Amino acid sequence: MTPSHSDTPNDSITLASIENGLEVGNKLEEPPIHRVATEPITLERWNEPRINLYRYLSALYSFIVLGMNDAAYGIQLETYYDQTYTTISLIFLSPLVGYTLAAFLNNRIHNRFGQFGIAIITPLCKLAVYVITCFHPPYPVLPVIFVLAGFASGLQDGAWNAWIGNMKNANELLGILHGTYGLGATISPLVATAMITKGDLPWYKFYYVMVGMAVLELVVCGLSFRRSTGANYRSLTTKTTDASAPESNTKEVLKTRATWICAFFLLCLVGIEVSLGGWLVTFMLVVRHGAPFASGLVATGFWLGLTFGRIVLGFITGKIGEKLAITFYVVMCMTFELCFWLIPSFISSAVFAGWLGFFLGPLFPAAIVALTKLLPKRLHISAIGFAAAFGGGGAALFPFAVGATAQAKGVKVLQPIALGLLAAMLGLWCLLPGGFRKEGLNRVQQEREKRERAGGSLNSETAADVDQDAEKGSARVLGTSE
Repeated sequence: MTPSHSDTPNDSITLASIENGLEVGNKLEEPPIHRVATEPITLERWNEPRINLYRYLSALYSFIVLGMNDAAYGIQLETYYDQTYTTISLIFLSPLVGYTLAAFLNNRIHNRFGQFGIAIITPLCKLAVYVITCFHPPYPVLPVIFVLAGFASGLQDGAWNAWIGNMKNANELLGILHGTYGLGATISPLVATAMITKGDLPWYKFYYVMVGMAVLELVVCGLSFRRSTGANYRSLTTKTTDASAPESNTKEVLKTRATWICAFFLLCLVGIEVSLGGWLVTFMLVVRHGAPFASGLVATGFWLGLTFGRIVLGFITGKIGEKLAITFYVVMCMTFELCFWLIPSFISSAVFAGWLGFFLGPLFPAAIVALTKLLPKRLHISAIGFAAAFGGGGAALFPFAVGATAQAKGVKVLQPIALGLLAAMLGLWCLLPGGFRKEGLNRVQQEREKRERAGGSLNSETAADVDQDAEKGSARVLGTSE
């Protein structure tokens, strides 16, 4: 039951009337829930305390491994196993099960085991997948074991995005974090292609490298997060959440429109990244008739562009506002995607692929930052964890769709599918409140915080009303009673 300063629920009232109501009722004791929820919160820094530095660096390394994992899907599997595109695409689809599990279990694992649980569970899952893959088992085994890879990726994606997204200078720090993902995705096809084409090694030898990377991740992350236990996590979160809030805020998060908009935005985005990264080599070989090594370099250029885009544009996005910046980036992506599709030149395609990656780069971090501004802090862990893990399912769903469609129409369908996903992303991004002014999202955040200070509770309907008012530049908020 949400406290209300009006006798009639769902009435529209002004901030002035809210303040007057508070003055009239200040003789009454304010419930503890509001004192807890409105205490000033000091944001963590990436290098303070000192252990945060090691933890942040560990998260960066884990995202390098994550990028190498995603970019290595499907390398030469169709020729080794002599299977159709549709059958091979199952290896992209199976991690979706793991991502789905991660979306709903992330918060529970945090509460039970803390960040230390994430730091141990995720590399162990990856290690199991890579060791089995090294023995190049029959193909039906691969889609099954890659469910574990999806689960590990979903947990990591949600956990480290939520943690870093609540730090000071989150936009820049998330840009660097996702830049390391791009770095790993850049290294992966380059190393795999060199091993296969220059070293004349079978595809599964690449996973020997991944085993070593996963072992190092287990050691580094385990040591860095060893004190971040479940008890420690619960003690920290109770300082920034309502006293009456349940252990898990997942149900409440699923009722907010902003969470679902960002989740579907990330679903399309990750789908484009992994679809292009996974099928780009095949596209350049079959459609652009390139040499194997040169085609591998095109995929490397795509991931390299994405890496630089996340790092460079991450520092620009906040200066011009997330809404306007990301709209511009998506439009540029659509432009380069059209050029990639319609200009049948190997060299031109290689150049456009790099620029496409560059403008795709900052989109994921910006969506996380937008979500932190649209929702109260007590929902950040659950909301960001869910949106990131749900969005990570795009790494499974859309590459499978490309492969299944390519079986009937040819791998040239990659480009129109990517263009359609970009158009969907543009539409979803425009649905977020705040308009396209630099301070639009900040204004929405301020309106929400004003209402919270007035003693209200944020539900999905109220959030939508506050968002609409903020877009119009109104100082009015809507009060609702549940």
